[in-house]
Amino acid sequence: MDTTARIHDIAELTERVRRFVQSVVTVPRYEHSVRVAQMAEQLCVRFGADGALGYFAGIAHDMCKDMDGTQLLEYAARDGRVISRLEMERLSLLHGRAAAMLLRDRFGVTHPDVLEAVAVHTFGAVGMGHLAKVLYVADKIEPGRRFVTDAYRARLSQCSLDELVRQVVRDSIAFVLKQGEPVAPESQALLESLEV
Repeated sequence: MDTTARIHDIAELTERVRRFVQSVVTVPRYEHSVRVAQMAEQLCVRFGADGALGYFAGIAHDMCKDMDGTQLLEYAARDGRVISRLEMERLSLLHGRAAAMLLRDRFGVTHPDVLEAVAVHTFGAVGMGHLAKVLYVADKIEPGRRFVTDAYRARLSQCSLDELVRQVVRDSIAFVLKQGEPVAPESQALLESLEV
């Protein structure tokens, strides 16, 4: 999928990836992926972006989530970025980066917005593009998340995209801290960049 892909090409590729995802992840993870895809599509439409790309990124974002650590490390290393200490300690955190490389290498996806969105959906990233912001938010607030209420989503529905990302990253950091887990430097930097 490149930047000139036609809608039917996106639809065909989405179906191929959807079938693949369904075959390699658990049923609850697949259901989560469908909900994220639907929410990403809705958010793209709301913010004037391509809903089909949003759906595609959403259905693909967790395709490597159930891989073992060795596979995650192998795929993620293909992106040429440094693997952080936090990622090395918790290899499952590499699933987005691994998924972006699997999309590129197995499915021929070259669309930079899609690859970025999938790669950074776990922590977010300073300067991330429109689609990456949408996927980051959709992953965190999809209806199946037990800690996300309808009232919370309704309150967020009044926000601009940047306000939405800022609130969601702020809440995600608070949740991580409450769990006694370390905050990824990427998430902290993203929040700081949005609060200037």
